[in-house]
Amino acid sequence: MNIATQQLTESWTEYTLTNNQKMSVSILNFGGIITSILVPDREGDFENVVLGYKNYEDYQQNPNYFGALIGRVAGRIQGASFELSDTVYNLEANEGPNHLHSGSGGFHQIVWEAAPFQTEDAVGLTLSHTSPDGDGGYPGTVKILVTYTLTNSNRLLLDYEAKSDKTTPLTLTNHSYFNLSGNLKSSIDSHLATIDSSQVVELDDQLIPTGNLMPVAQTPFDFRNGRMLRDGFNDEFEQNRIAGSGYDHYFVFDNAQEQKVLLEDTESGRQMTVETDQPGMVMYTGNGLDDQLILNEGTSRKYLGACFETQGSPASLHHENMPDIILQAGETYKTQTAFTFSVMK
Repeated sequence: MNIATQQLTESWTEYTLTNNQKMSVSILNFGGIITSILVPDREGDFENVVLGYKNYEDYQQNPNYFGALIGRVAGRIQGASFELSDTVYNLEANEGPNHLHSGSGGFHQIVWEAAPFQTEDAVGLTLSHTSPDGDGGYPGTVKILVTYTLTNSNRLLLDYEAKSDKTTPLTLTNHSYFNLSGNLKSSIDSHLATIDSSQVVELDDQLIPTGNLMPVAQTPFDFRNGRMLRDGFNDEFEQNRIAGSGYDHYFVFDNAQEQKVLLEDTESGRQMTVETDQPGMVMYTGNGLDDQLILNEGTSRKYLGACFETQGSPASLHHENMPDIILQAGETYKTQTAFTFSVMK
C-alpha cells in the first residue's frame, strides 16, 4: 500500500491511493474529484474505469461534474428556491430557471483541506471544509468531512459527515462516471445493471420531479433482475425520451438487500457493486455528453459513462413523499457509500 502525491499547481494536489492488489484511486483536493480508478479485467490488465480530463485545467470548469464531490445539495431544486421554517431561500438559477448541484460555487469548485492516512489494511484521504452561513444561498455554517478509503479487498469507501449550526438542506454525493470496459474502449451500452428499486421519481420535461413515484414494472426502468443500459437508450418510453434518450432519474431503493447496484461488463469481465445507507440514487447515463471533451483515453461522447449518485432527494423540498434532505441544527449528517470492484466468475 502507498500514497503518492503530485503537486499540480500552488493549491491543487493529486493524491493516488494504491492498495496491495495494485488497485489505485487518484483524487484531487480541488472538488474532491476522482480523476482515475485503475482496476484489473479478467486477464489481470489494469485500466481506468472512470471518466476524467486529460488536461487538469479542464476541471476548473467541469460542466459535467466528472468525478466531483457535490454539495451542499446534489441534484436539481425546482425554481432555484425553497421554503424552510417560513423563510424563502433563493439560490442561483444555473440550469434554466432551476438550481443544479448547488450552483457555480458548489463543493465541486473549492479546494478542500486534505489529509492522507494509512491503516493496517487501507489507505485513504480525508477532506475537510467549512461552508459559511449563506454560502450559495443556504442557511447555516456547515462543517464537512469526506473520507475516501481504499481497502485491500478493492473496495472504495466514501464516508460523508457534516454538522450545521442552523437547520438546512444537505445531501452530498460523488459524480464519478463509470465505464467498466477499461480506458474507454467502448460505451456503456452493453453494461448490465441490477438495481434494488421498484419505484423511480417521475420527471417533467425540465428534469424536475413531478412528485409522482413511478412503478418500474413493465418499463425500461425495471432493473430488479438485471438489464442492459441500452434498453433505455433505444426505447421510446416517455421518461427515457425526456432525459435525452437514457436515464437521469432518482431510483428509490427497496432495501431488500445490502447491495443496491451491480454493474457488469461481460467483455472485460469487470464488475462493480454499490452499497449505501442512502435511501436512493440518481442514475445518469451520460445522455448529455458531447464529443468535444478531451479525456484521459480519448474524446467524450454520449453514453460513455454512468453515474450512481447515492443521495436523498431534493424534490423533498417541494413534495412530501420524497426522501428527506433536511439536516436539523446540531445534528450530525453521516452516510457511507461503497464501490467494490471484482472480476466476474
